[in-house]
Amino acid sequence: MSKYLHFPNLNALRAIAALLVLIHHIEQFKNVFNLDNYWNIPFIQVIGKLGVVLFFVLSGFLITYLLMNEEKNTNKINVKGFYIRRIIRIWPLYYFIIFLAYFIFPYLEVFSIENISTEIISIKTFLLYIFMLPNMVLSNFGVVPYASQAWSIGTEEQFYLIWPLLFILFRKNKMLLMLSVIIGYIGVKYYLTINPKNPFGINLLAFWNTFNIDCMAIGGLTAILSFRNSKILKYVNNNYVFYLIALIVILLMIFGVNFGFFHYEIYAILFAIIILNLATNKALATILENKMFNYLGGVSYGIYMYHSIAIVIAIKLSMYFKIDFIIYPIAILLTILFSHISYKHLEKPFLKLKKRFS
Repeated sequence: MSKYLHFPNLNALRAIAALLVLIHHIEQFKNVFNLDNYWNIPFIQVIGKLGVVLFFVLSGFLITYLLMNEEKNTNKINVKGFYIRRIIRIWPLYYFIIFLAYFIFPYLEVFSIENISTEIISIKTFLLYIFMLPNMVLSNFGVVPYASQAWSIGTEEQFYLIWPLLFILFRKNKMLLMLSVIIGYIGVKYYLTINPKNPFGINLLAFWNTFNIDCMAIGGLTAILSFRNSKILKYVNNNYVFYLIALIVILLMIFGVNFGFFHYEIYAILFAIIILNLATNKALATILENKMFNYLGGVSYGIYMYHSIAIVIAIKLSMYFKIDFIIYPIAILLTILFSHISYKHLEKPFLKLKKRFS
């Protein structure tokens, strides 16, 4: 077992992922409001979903590592405790955003968004959000203003629902579990790509493309290699590989490189190598560790969930004062402010309960 796991670096990666999504959506909203924008630049196009994929790989790595550690220390996995911890962390903010999106913002003119219909705000889509299927809403019905970013939270919750159960089922062969999930996901995606018609009356391929559990399994596979201190690590867990892969990822994103069918899987593998090094390579222990990243990583869930609200406010202020350059600073500052208040007064009281189930 690897005896070293450096969490502050991973916290910084959460902050970076959230900021990538924030930049992507600022340009997207500027385009929606018919302002000068960089929406069509390849870099802007790719960084939004790739920021989410980075979240997914991180989740797969951390959850898999922690479950293996729990199993080693207690000889079992407390599924109930796992679910309760996830509920305490995710649900309060998630349902608060859904409440705002369905019952507050549609009735406030200041939060109206041009060219986006509110007809999607219905009982059907509301129930899908309530039952943690926001990715089904986005992929088959469209955008719910201020709530659509929650599609990835649904994906995470669906992952959390099945992961500990799969761990128990594959208790003696977790490597097979990870490979089965990756191959199975890609196989289903290929089948749905060549057979788009289905008897369910929904776009299954669109939904499947939001259910990126293979990216989480790639993170999980990396966690297993780390936990078992695999011999493979010597080929990927070193400074030269880290800096090379980090440079490659930066260049690929700058030029907006898209790998087609295996686009997210290839990026997920590259992200996994970066995560592995940042988590377990002692030589890189403090490379991303600083107060700013530590703080932003701690409130990254709020950054992700509140940023669309902050962006619209920033854009409307810029339109009122006719000053475009204030969009970025106001959007970023408001996002951090909302996230700070939310963490302190909404999330933290619930997080204190997690200790009972740790």
